[in-house]
Amino acid sequence: MDSDTAILDFKTLSISSPNGSPYNSGANGSSNHGYNNHYPANYGSSGGNSFPIGTFTGREGNDSAFNGESNTNSSSNSNSFNQQQQSQQNNSDGAYHSATRETGIIEKLLHSYGFIQCCERQARLFFHFSQFSGNIEHLKIGDPVEFEMTYDRRTGKPIASFITKIAPEVVLSEERVTGNVTTEIRSDGQGGETQGRISYENRGECFFLPYNKDDVEGNVTLRSGDKVSFQIAANPRGNLGASHVRLENPAHPVRYQGVVCSMKESFGFIERADVVKEIFFHFSESKNKEEIRLGDDVEFTIQTRNGKEVACNITVLPRGSIIFEDVCEETMKGQVLKPLERGQNNRHQNDPLPGRIKYRAADHSESEVSFGDKDQKGDFTLRHGDWVSFRLATDRRDGLKRATDILLLDESFNVSGERREQGVVTAVKDGYGFLRCVEREPKLFFHFSEVLDVDKDVSVGDEVEFTMIQDQASSFSHMRQRAIRIKHLASHSVKFENVVEQNVSGTVTKDILPPYWNQRSPSKNQNNDKNDSGTITYNSSGDKKTIAYYLKDCDHKYLPKVGDQVEFDIAQVKRNKEMVAINVKVSQRASSGDRGDGALHQGYVAALKDGYGFIENLAHDMEVFFHFSNLDGDANKLELGFEVEFNLNIRGNSGTCMSAENVKILPKGTLKSPTILPEVLDGKVVRPLRSVNPEQEKYAGLIEASTETEGEKGAEYEFGITSLSNKRELLQIGDPVNFQVDSQGRAANVAAIRKKRRATVDSVKGLFGFLSYEVEEGKKLFFHMSEVKENATLQAGDTVDFVLVTNHRTGKSSACNVTKVCENTQRPERLISRLRTTSVDDAGPKLTVLRQPKGPDGTKGFTNARIPRLPGVGVE
Repeated sequence: MDSDTAILDFKTLSISSPNGSPYNSGANGSSNHGYNNHYPANYGSSGGNSFPIGTFTGREGNDSAFNGESNTNSSSNSNSFNQQQQSQQNNSDGAYHSATRETGIIEKLLHSYGFIQCCERQARLFFHFSQFSGNIEHLKIGDPVEFEMTYDRRTGKPIASFITKIAPEVVLSEERVTGNVTTEIRSDGQGGETQGRISYENRGECFFLPYNKDDVEGNVTLRSGDKVSFQIAANPRGNLGASHVRLENPAHPVRYQGVVCSMKESFGFIERADVVKEIFFHFSESKNKEEIRLGDDVEFTIQTRNGKEVACNITVLPRGSIIFEDVCEETMKGQVLKPLERGQNNRHQNDPLPGRIKYRAADHSESEVSFGDKDQKGDFTLRHGDWVSFRLATDRRDGLKRATDILLLDESFNVSGERREQGVVTAVKDGYGFLRCVEREPKLFFHFSEVLDVDKDVSVGDEVEFTMIQDQASSFSHMRQRAIRIKHLASHSVKFENVVEQNVSGTVTKDILPPYWNQRSPSKNQNNDKNDSGTITYNSSGDKKTIAYYLKDCDHKYLPKVGDQVEFDIAQVKRNKEMVAINVKVSQRASSGDRGDGALHQGYVAALKDGYGFIENLAHDMEVFFHFSNLDGDANKLELGFEVEFNLNIRGNSGTCMSAENVKILPKGTLKSPTILPEVLDGKVVRPLRSVNPEQEKYAGLIEASTETEGEKGAEYEFGITSLSNKRELLQIGDPVNFQVDSQGRAANVAAIRKKRRATVDSVKGLFGFLSYEVEEGKKLFFHMSEVKENATLQAGDTVDFVLVTNHRTGKSSACNVTKVCENTQRPERLISRLRTTSVDDAGPKLTVLRQPKGPDGTKGFTNARIPRLPGVGVE
């Protein structure tokens, strides 16, 4: 039995058998058991000498050796074997059998013995028919049995004893066995399928097991030669077969196709083209190291890893190579029976096609078809009873029909009887916007997904039709209502007012002050919808009446003012039934006595803000406000110091806020400058311009000249925007300056004397940046890119010179006159950090200092300085 490779290799027990033991051969004393090499190639052949069963000896390859019928002593030897087994059962120390019952499957039956395949472990045990408790005729190959493992007393090798038959459903081999497919499953031509066969090797012998299509895990087709793993199982009839078959390595890998449907950090899933199923893949499985993107058509093979199918050897196919479905060209018309539930209610939706549409088929029968969330042309809201157009799509994989390319028809609104409203898009953001409604006061929120025409972009000013609903999911009070099912209308379709009377003449009795004309920061108030209204007086049927008008109904470049004659139309607002004047146009200007002189004025651009600016007049003693809408030209080309001409008017009720209209840029040099004296003086700023300090009353700045006598007050000179050498320089109180004086006694060519400082650029963010210079603890110094000289390009690490300026009103500091000195030559911080963290390889060669260097006098280095000497003269 030591040479038997079909039996589990247990450690041989050293058991001494006395002479005359039933296990001793009476003929030759051979110790070889009769089940040695029990699957020889010539099993079943006749011939050869027989021998008693009780001796368990015989020649290799002779099945008749186990048949005791040819030996006269077989009966006695069998009794001797039974006695030996009884002796094992009565042995009190339990050395020769285990009390633990095991399960197994009858794998082979010969004349008087057989073999059992263990279920709990990978082992095959020999047993004799005498150990079976029951009729041996009822025992068949594949029957599940229960037994105890004991040992041959003479050799100590394991055998099965106390064998009983058990129910077949209890037994299933836990160990997975590997084998190869020898016969594929084929159709028998009558709607059925033939069984396949798998071969596997166990202890040097080959076995065959059948399998059916239901035994194969996953949607794979096994081919001849494929390597598989499986479990051995017994069916209710007691026949062995292969179960839970997994494809491990195909002999001829089948190429499958699919589309990448989802991706994560380093893996994703492919929707297969052969079955309605997704399969996992890892990015490393790309065959040509191609970058796999979402929506790519791919080809791949399937392998089983850790019991799961994965896609391997992935190659990208040209776009459009894979078609999942055939879409009918005919457009159908139907009615929605069940719309999609969008939002939080469909998070746990298991049905991928929850929607239903009823339609009349080609045979005039009433049919239903399902659809999913990807089948609408847009994510607009569908309702029960809506009439829609669609096309039928048939899935090539399972033949399932569904509706796709779903569009909402206009007749749906007539059927549903829903109330449709009109409005104009006033604002758009990232994926959403707001509507100005014809029949309601507040603006209405909407999402781009509710636009019925998915091919049309949503822009400010678009006229639309929509349905208003209460948004139950919104947590914001101003978003309780929203617009859905939005349809674009033709231009000039939406009317906010109904025109009652046209071409009416009247006189302005109260004009409108735009919100940006009396504010220092007009951009913060441009979105205010509740502007004050003006009034117009007119005669109607001999009666004098007054009507209101609003800024939106006027020409912004020619706004009507008090006393102007205007023409307008009278309309009724649909929202509140109010009568207002629209299309207001100035027909005749009033006399200019109450609004300035009305003549052309000239000046210089003194300040530019966001959407507006200020002009310094020729007398340099006042500033005039102007809005970019009143500029005749491109506001982006305006610069400080530009020469302009304009009309001057008084705006507002107080009559003190001057504004410029019809502003035009003049060619440089149009306005004559006074002569500048050559002497350069020193001084300091004692009053800045009002653009620097808006709280002061006087516009012009003031410079006090320096004197030789300490404590003596010097002469004072006013200055304006034209006096500055650098128009962007913000001169503040106490700043030392150099300047000249012109023929009018004003300061000219004023230049600040400031200490130059040096720092490195910490960061650059668009139009501004920060320097590595701390004025306040923990804060970098701010600078604007307009202060960078020569339009130099700055990046982090560059060295710059700059002037530090502190705003005395706000207390904030910034850098001005930024000049680039040199480029950044240092290593980037990321490389420095990498060098710091780089570990030294200890496995490489090292340089170790064994003796530190010393000078001639024994000290470290040369302590005495070298003594110079003349050529050819030695030093003592």
